[in-house]
Amino acid sequence: MEKNIAYCGLDCGSCDAYLATVRNDQALREKTARLWAALNQAPILPEHINCLGCRMDGVKTVFCDSLCAIRRCALEKGVATCGSCPDLDGCRTVGALHLNSPEARKNLMG
Repeated sequence: MEKNIAYCGLDCGSCDAYLATVRNDQALREKTARLWAALNQAPILPEHINCLGCRMDGVKTVFCDSLCAIRRCALEKGVATCGSCPDLDGCRTVGALHLNSPEARKNLMG
């Protein structure tokens, strides 16, 4: 499985925070910060938009680093991704994400 596939199955390589980081694209950081701040009704600034991917070493967004329940669960269980977790099929933690993003589950199974 690609390293840019997150624990949940989302493709970190297509995330604007990842793209802004690897491209050092300040305009994309600013655009993403505005969008995420509006969506989350939270003070998200361009300097918060830095991430090298959920399962990679290095910088992560605040959400990915310390607020994501899916990532936290996978790290606690010591699984490579949710795809290797025996509780995947009945999991409420990642289940809602997979309902909204079926491609994420396909990435885990592929």
